[in-house]
Amino acid sequence: MKANKAILGVVAGLAAGAVIGVLLAPDKGSNTRKKIGKKANELKDTFKEGIDNTVNTIEKKYGELQDKYNYLSENIDEKIKEGKSKIKEELAKI
Repeated sequence: MKANKAILGVVAGLAAGAVIGVLLAPDKGSNTRKKIGKKANELKDTFKEGIDNTVNTIEKKYGELQDKYNYLSENIDEKIKEGKSKIKEELAKI
């Protein structure tokens, strides 16, 4: 998660620097607007990619946790059955 935040911060900083550079560059207004639009689209795509990666990571972790839960749940059920069986055996002895 920290790596995703760091990457997103670097990308945001680069995009902000690019926009400021375009704004301060001596160019026609229409060209500047086109450049800003292009950079905004690139930033949007990069941000979307970062979000997609984060969602994929969360889905993967959720699946892993779900598998662990299922494994533990099955083991608990087995242990309970074993315990009941042992109790019945001990009661039969009495």
